[in-house]
Amino acid sequence: MKRFIEGEDRGQGTLLPELLDDYVAEDNPVRVVDVFVDELDLASLGFARVAPAKTGRPAYHPAILLKLYIYGYLYRTFLDRHRRKFLKRGS
Repeated sequence: MKRFIEGEDRGQGTLLPELLDDYVAEDNPVRVVDVFVDELDLASLGFARVAPAKTGRPAYHPAILLKLYIYGYLYRTFLDRHRRKFLKRGS
């Protein structure tokens, strides 16, 4: 994923709490969504732009966007502005 916009590494140590992954509870459904999407072969499922473009501004990886979509669907937040508020709230 070198040409995609990348977020913070969840294993990277930060000031408090020690790991970014510590913010998410062990029983949070977002963990299931994360593992599920990571195991999918998006190219064989027909997702376009799984291979990044060589030029232009880097895009978000389709797996990250799919995770956000599924997470929003789980919590019935279908509008982008509602998802944004929901994700900022962290629940």
